[in-house]
Amino acid sequence: MAASRLPPATLTLKQFMRRQQVLHLYRRILQAIRQVPNDSDRKYLKDWAREEFKRNKGATEEDTIRMMITQGNIQLKELEKTLALAK
Repeated sequence: MAASRLPPATLTLKQFMRRQQVLHLYRRILQAIRQVPNDSDRKYLKDWAREEFKRNKGATEEDTIRMMITQGNIQLKELEKTLALAK
């Protein structure tokens, strides 16, 4: 029986793709937050986003992660709409 050459913490393809989705969402949220004109609001939103992602870092259940990505995309769209109206 041949031993696997992959380290024990290697992600499956599905986990890797989900991780990429999460990182892409995080980057998009931070880019949107940079457009907030008020410095204190921008700092609050940046801290909030960072804490939310840190708090959910340990999530492993596929359905839970998918739901959180969906909620994050909804919140991102709301932020983008608000920023567009403010311009």
